[in-house]
Amino acid sequence: MSQNKKFKLVSSKRTRYLLPNILTLGGVCLGISSIKFSIDGNFNLAVTLILFAAILDALDGRIARLIKGTSDFGKELDSLTDFVSFGIAPVLILYFWELNNYGKLGWTISLIYSVCCVLRLARFNLTKVDNQQEWKNNFFEGIPSPAGGLLILMPLIYELSDLSLNINVTRITPYLTCFIALLLVSKIPTLSLKKISISPKTTIFLLLAIGIIFISLLIYTFETLLAFGIFYLSSIPVSIFIFKNQQKKFYQKISDEDHEDIL
Repeated sequence: MSQNKKFKLVSSKRTRYLLPNILTLGGVCLGISSIKFSIDGNFNLAVTLILFAAILDALDGRIARLIKGTSDFGKELDSLTDFVSFGIAPVLILYFWELNNYGKLGWTISLIYSVCCVLRLARFNLTKVDNQQEWKNNFFEGIPSPAGGLLILMPLIYELSDLSLNINVTRITPYLTCFIALLLVSKIPTLSLKKISISPKTTIFLLLAIGIIFISLLIYTFETLLAFGIFYLSSIPVSIFIFKNQQKKFYQKISDEDHEDIL
């Protein structure tokens, strides 16, 4: 009798590719669901789902690299998910909350942001770093789409928080959206921290910091998001300074090597 073959959804050698892609698909489901809740007027839950989508986006790539489950399919799927969850969903949340009050101008701003996001993702997929310039892997060109999706929601996040600073943030919503759209397609270097090595001695402090952040997000969700948004925007000049400094060291090293070859 022939031995019964076990049914397998995928080859056992390729199961490691499933988990990152499942997380990615979870992110797109959260993004689409956030649109639904914004239509219903539940902006609290809509913003929370965008936050969860950003967390999943941060995890899927790192898990894929950790378990060696990266693939071209996963890369394309991740970009499509990012466009839905951070290029369409956040700006539609803003539109149903405030931008619709500006009529055609509000819809135009929404379209501009989405177009800038898809252009940023297309450029990211085509970007290749020279082996001699691996230090560039620690920087994004422009701000990443998950950061952009959360940053344009800052006026709404402020409204949902318990802060009362007597500031009418609704007025800055269209200007902030256009500004973040420009940052998406800009060539301003921003920190990615993908290749940052962590000393074993500092691991415990890193875990403590992550724990404090999660506790803050659980208890003071919107206040914490607002603080992170302000911190991220203020860190961009620091990123530019670090990038320029490393670029200067790189070209100085190349110049020294060429000088030695001539001698």
